[in-house]
Amino acid sequence: MFRRPPFRRLLRWIMFAVLAWLGLTWLMVLVLRFVPPVTSAVMLERHVGAWVHGEHDFHLHQRWVPWSQVSPWVPLAMVAGEDQKFPYHHGFDFDSIHQAIDAADDGARLRGASTISQQTAKNLFLWNGRSFVRKGLEAYFTVLIELTWPKQRILEVYMNIAELGDGIYGVGAASDAYFHEPPAQLGPTQAAQLAAVLPNPRRLRADHPSAYVQRRAAWIERQMRQLGGPSYIGKR
Repeated sequence: MFRRPPFRRLLRWIMFAVLAWLGLTWLMVLVLRFVPPVTSAVMLERHVGAWVHGEHDFHLHQRWVPWSQVSPWVPLAMVAGEDQKFPYHHGFDFDSIHQAIDAADDGARLRGASTISQQTAKNLFLWNGRSFVRKGLEAYFTVLIELTWPKQRILEVYMNIAELGDGIYGVGAASDAYFHEPPAQLGPTQAAQLAAVLPNPRRLRADHPSAYVQRRAAWIERQMRQLGGPSYIGKR
């Protein structure tokens, strides 16, 4: 009986494994369009890191808050501070990427140019780091998210899993910890202060803002007004 060469059988198994992985990851993204994620890769990584470093008093705080129960100023502040082209791009801001590369070529430190879609993909599914493998997976999950979720869902998930303090994830936990108010009651200044800590949430605080946080929050508030207010994020 004719037997296929070993390399052909191996190729078949590789193709099967790739197709199975593609199907599984897409199914995962599809389910999370409708079901709130229980946790995220970044939260799990933080838990493991605390355990490895002996941070026995570490507690992670996060609670899911649906879009309808969050002040519209919060997602607007995050868009104004992190990704002003969010309503219009398809996951990647190529202009910002080119500007970051040009600045690096001129000797400046390479800065991030990740969109909210990319950050959502990374926070939800991947680990922190700068390897080509992680960036490739981030791009893959970003495409899946953009194809599967509406823009509002991307923002809803992002503002519920973003790290907004040391062990504080999402607008629900941050609103409780910093302002002792429900997220629906947050005004533009409080929303801007939350968005202002995103570059370094483990060192910056929204309730006791440093001079840097105050300057950044004021800039974000100006951007929120220039973008036209909460209606800006309802355009797509």
